[in-house]
Amino acid sequence: MKTQQQILSDVRWHDYSVSLEMRCKNMGQVGACVWFTGLSGSGKSTLANALDVALASMGKKTFLLDGDNLRRGLCSDLGMTESDRSENIRRAGAVAKLMVDSGLIVLGAFISPYERDRAMVRGLFSEAQFIEVYVATDLQVCERRDPKGLYSKARQGLISNFTGIDSAYEPPHKPELKIDTNVQSVETVVPKLLQLLKLRS
Repeated sequence: MKTQQQILSDVRWHDYSVSLEMRCKNMGQVGACVWFTGLSGSGKSTLANALDVALASMGKKTFLLDGDNLRRGLCSDLGMTESDRSENIRRAGAVAKLMVDSGLIVLGAFISPYERDRAMVRGLFSEAQFIEVYVATDLQVCERRDPKGLYSKARQGLISNFTGIDSAYEPPHKPELKIDTNVQSVETVVPKLLQLLKLRS
C-alpha cells in the first residue's frame, strides 16, 4: 500500500486554461479571503454574516465558510484533538483557496486556535488576497454569552479540548484588523472590513 507521500508524488497540479484574471473579470470583482479567528462566542460568525450581507447588497459574489457547517460535512470525520483541529483548518484553507481562485470573496469563521495553522492558511494566498481579523473578545465575555452552551459543558467536564478552558488559543501577532465585540458594534466594524477589502481590489 502506498504511503501518503508516495500518493502525493504521483499527483500533478492541473493548470487551468481559464486564468484567475479571466475569472475575476467575469465575476466583476477580485477574489479575496477574510479569515475571522477568535474564541467561541467572540462574535466571528456574527461579523462574518454581517459582512456577507453587506457585500451581497452591493452585488458582490461571496461565500461564507463557517466552522460548524464544515464540521457537519467536509470535516465530519474529525475530532477536537490538536492534530484534528489542524487538519480541519488545512481543509478549510484549501477550500477557501479554490473559491478565491474562482473569483469569490470568501469569509471564513473559524476558532483556528494555533498560529502555525493560520500561517499555513495565509501562505496559500497572495498578500492582497488575505485579510486576517482577530476577534479579540475576552474569554469572560465569551463565556457569559455562551450561545451554544459549550463553555458550561466544558466546565462540567462534558467536553474536552475546549479552546479557552483546557486547550490554548494563540492570538495572532499581526492581524490586519483586531476588534472586540464587547466594545465595538457590528455596525462600526463592517465599514472597516469593507474598506480593507476595497484597498485590496
